[in-house]
Amino acid sequence: MFERVLFWAGVAALENYVALHVLTCLVPAFLLAGAMVTFISRETILRYLGTQARKATAFPLAAGASFFVAACSCTVIPVSSGLYYGGAGIGPAFILLWVAPAANLLALIYTGAILGAEMVTMRVVSALAMAFVVGAVMTGVFRREEEARGQAFAAAAAETAQPVATRGSVGLLVLLVATLLAPNYLVQSGPYLQKVYVWAAFTLLVGLYAWRVKTRAEIIAWLKETWWFVRLIFPLLLGGVFLVGVLGALLPQAWIQNWLGGNSLLAAFLATLIGSVSYFATMTEAPFVDTLMKMGMGKGPALALLLTGPGLSLPNWLAIGRVFGARKAIVYVVTLIALGTLVGWAAGQFYFTS
Repeated sequence: MFERVLFWAGVAALENYVALHVLTCLVPAFLLAGAMVTFISRETILRYLGTQARKATAFPLAAGASFFVAACSCTVIPVSSGLYYGGAGIGPAFILLWVAPAANLLALIYTGAILGAEMVTMRVVSALAMAFVVGAVMTGVFRREEEARGQAFAAAAAETAQPVATRGSVGLLVLLVATLLAPNYLVQSGPYLQKVYVWAAFTLLVGLYAWRVKTRAEIIAWLKETWWFVRLIFPLLLGGVFLVGVLGALLPQAWIQNWLGGNSLLAAFLATLIGSVSYFATMTEAPFVDTLMKMGMGKGPALALLLTGPGLSLPNWLAIGRVFGARKAIVYVVTLIALGTLVGWAAGQFYFTS
């Protein structure tokens, strides 16, 4: 009987995810990833975000751009991996992977409206600080691999000698970014069907524009790259979402209330751990944290949950391991859990003093 309850909890989480995220989030994200690999020249990516690019330029560029990508921890994976396989260094790719879900502009505005300026300010500062540490750690740990990878990309770029991007390619990429962002930015409340309408309108525009500016061979190449990302990532996302539903049914609410009170290191660690496993669609973390704070959760653990809840998830772990490799996924996740714990504890001790 209990096993059936757990099974149906996983199925319910899966149904909710498929119904609310696949069309308006994952489909445009996969199309964008395929387009980045197909239509952006490697020389451009290597120049600004590649392994040989100056970290003082590449890291802030990746972090700054990420603020405008309103994506959850799963949706951002195709975008980040598209950048990575297009030639970007591991540091900038993982900065995007972290900042976009943890501190995108839409989520920050919503956080400020619900939890106030004090919390949103700390969320921005913490997300940026953690992003640069993550970029440095990933670059340092995988330095030799990155050097070899950068040389291979540079050699390939020199042989192909692509233009930076044709006018048609730039327009198509802009439309794909708009298709990814518009449903969340234009429809912030109301029935989900309104988001579908926005997505459908932009997707139709993308299709018509691509048919006009691209050859049949280019469109097929783009769709093949997109399908590669879908086959690689999508099955693991579904499996991870199912497991999150099961874990949610196993974790009693009373336990959360008892162990997340105050601003202790243990409370910050537990909040980080819960956030790093659970799945939060972008903007859903703020009302959830607000509810827990009203039940007695400390502000430090609340910040830790605000950061890691949307920034990490079990489906995110699995997909990162598949796309980037298990070692990179382990280093990334462990680094963020450690940083989330320390940031939550430090904020509770020294910032949220009132």
